[in-house]
Amino acid sequence: MTVFSLASPIVWAQSSHLAASGTDLPDEPLPADQDQQQSAPPPPAAEKQKTDREQAAEDLKKEEKQRILGVVPNFTMMNNADAPPLSPKQKFHLMFKSTTDPYAFFVAAFVAGIGQADDSHHEYGQGAEGYFKRFGAAYADSFDGAFWGNAVLPIWLHEDPRYFRKGTGSAGSRILHAALSTVWCRRDNGTWGPNYANVGGNIIGGAISNIYYPESDRGAELVFTNALTVTAEGAIGAQLVEFWPDIVRHYRNKKLQKANAQSAPKDAAPQQ
Repeated sequence: MTVFSLASPIVWAQSSHLAASGTDLPDEPLPADQDQQQSAPPPPAAEKQKTDREQAAEDLKKEEKQRILGVVPNFTMMNNADAPPLSPKQKFHLMFKSTTDPYAFFVAAFVAGIGQADDSHHEYGQGAEGYFKRFGAAYADSFDGAFWGNAVLPIWLHEDPRYFRKGTGSAGSRILHAALSTVWCRRDNGTWGPNYANVGGNIIGGAISNIYYPESDRGAELVFTNALTVTAEGAIGAQLVEFWPDIVRHYRNKKLQKANAQSAPKDAAPQQ
């Protein structure tokens, strides 16, 4: 009430001045919300960045629920090519979520079992001790590559560690898009360029493996061979990530068509 009583003389004086000068007065003021929309300045950059961070957090929550066949983590798949970039903290979170998922330990156990059967890294030996050495090496390979290739280097080089699904276009263009994803990526500013983080992370991970691999399995040649192998495996795995939603949609459509076909005779049957 005090505000209105103090403002009344000012408003009356301004109205008298405008009336005396022959200026028309509006019949009624604009609604408060409409007036604010017309006069409000654009949101500052800090507010937009906050919105982007919130959207990135929502995207990350959705990504963490993505799995292939309900088992294989698909946390890095993104359908929206215009999605806001992840913050450094979110990149570390995504890496940690992927490397600590039960499936990551299952893969390491499976690889260790194959290595045990083939007697790879012979100096590890056999029995339980040899198996757990192979298991530790397999998991360390996976963790090191993800730590450097999906977190540290993407933060430093401002690259996005996620896979941005093409989803449209010819099958050939989508296959090529998936195959190149290990060497070509989106950057935090929305542009695309060489995927230095992924390739560099594979090389660094291979170099670190010289610490725990048997002496006979160390060396620069093995480092680059393993890095190229992991990069090629990533290109193959990206094909499944790219086309998995199409496979699921095809299966659901087939199931729906079958259900409709089974219910059609009942619906078409004449009523007695």
